[in-house]
Amino acid sequence: MTFRPTIASLVFIASLCSPSFAEVALEKLQLPDGYTIEVFADGVENARQMALGDDGTIFVGSRRAGKVHAVVDADGDFVADRVILIDEGLKMPSGLAFRDGSLYVAAVSDILRYDDIESRLDNPPEPVLVTDRFPEDEHHGWKHIEFGPDGKLYVPIGAPCNICLEEGYARIVRIDADGSNEEVVAEGVRNSVGFDFDPVSGDLWFTDNGRDMMGDNLPPCELNHVTEMGQHFGFPFWHAGLVRDPEFGGQRSHDEFKAPAQQLVAHTAPLGMMFYRGDMMPAELRNDILVAEHGSWNRTTKSGYRVMRAYLGENREVVQYKPFITGWLQGEESWGRPVDLLELPDGSILISDDQAGVIYRLTYEKT
Repeated sequence: MTFRPTIASLVFIASLCSPSFAEVALEKLQLPDGYTIEVFADGVENARQMALGDDGTIFVGSRRAGKVHAVVDADGDFVADRVILIDEGLKMPSGLAFRDGSLYVAAVSDILRYDDIESRLDNPPEPVLVTDRFPEDEHHGWKHIEFGPDGKLYVPIGAPCNICLEEGYARIVRIDADGSNEEVVAEGVRNSVGFDFDPVSGDLWFTDNGRDMMGDNLPPCELNHVTEMGQHFGFPFWHAGLVRDPEFGGQRSHDEFKAPAQQLVAHTAPLGMMFYRGDMMPAELRNDILVAEHGSWNRTTKSGYRVMRAYLGENREVVQYKPFITGWLQGEESWGRPVDLLELPDGSILISDDQAGVIYRLTYEKT
């Protein structure tokens, strides 16, 4: 386990910005040998999904704050020089994607586009409305969005409830960059707030948050693998493959649905996930999955508040699922909650934290 003290090793920012910010105590984080974690940017209110611009700008969405920020590291020392407010007053602009010089922002029912944004950070353009066809429900209405290898924008539509059966919800769809040609990619998806595309196969993998009010340990949250368009992953009938829903389970048989690639601990709230593609980290990490477990809100003993690693086998099946970074949860109190992961061109990894209002940078050096 390696930790290297830096000026950013203990940052107290509660007095500077929002009262949601917390003390950042990196020395409490437990990492594998050879890894180092530092603060890349602080004062990023309610930091959620991140997107990387062509010129190296890190764009960051939020959920509660209603803001979109740009984080700039002008001198290339991997410590942010500026955090710039791009827009505010938006409805849960959690999800971001970047393509062809434009920033796409998912704000519940709307997807907005900010053109030529990196040349206009100090005077952002008015957003272009790509589409406003998505549901307006706030319950699971915040989104994680990504452009796939097919050039289409993938968008989840969360269930507007804890448990219910509503037409047009609980799915992941894809659209063209102009908002047209919507297609269903996966159904029976309660609330996915993170996905990525396998660099080996191109397949979509996604996290899904299990339903509440079935006790501390049921149902498991999920890590899922889409192998065919339109596959159904069970919600609201069956959860995590074999857990029958007490309200809806009698309507369908569990063998109608695709089981998860990996069952996760209940209520850990898995959000962002990414395949590691780079060269900085050990070669054995390449093409495996890292998952940010945001953490439970209604469990007797808290769970999550960590980054996990899914080890994949030769056939792209999960052979092991183990903690990778822990320590944001101390006893029953958390000082941070990881949300999203983003790989930089040098192979280091950024991790957003919406509780502490910071972005960390994870690096590796052979010992």
